[in-house]
Amino acid sequence: MLSFILTVKRFIEALVKAFKTPMFLSLFTTLFLIILSGTLFYTNKEGWGVVDAIYFCVVSLIPTGVNTNLTPVTNLGKIFTMLYLVVGTGVMFITLLTLGKTMINTKALEERKTEGKKKLNEYRKKK
Repeated sequence: MLSFILTVKRFIEALVKAFKTPMFLSLFTTLFLIILSGTLFYTNKEGWGVVDAIYFCVVSLIPTGVNTNLTPVTNLGKIFTMLYLVVGTGVMFITLLTLGKTMINTKALEERKTEGKKKLNEYRKKK
């Protein structure tokens, strides 16, 4: 449980740090708009509920292989889904990659700070 809490803490710290960079902010905004457009399309054209549409839009962009049991019925819905997945998967991938890179850099920075503090304490003890 402690490991999970520390992981969530690192994730939140990385997320806050990532939002301070213009690239991540633009990626996240683009991803939000893609998911919003998909949600609006599926609720209006396919007649899905809002929660089902959001669920399908998010899960279909993450390559997990989760079966949503939701499929577009109309031809327009199928065409939209093909375009949505091509564009959205790339944006989701780059967003997650950027967030992961930020998490790794944050962890490496923490380790360097800890090492520096240890060396400083050792130096002080010698004197």
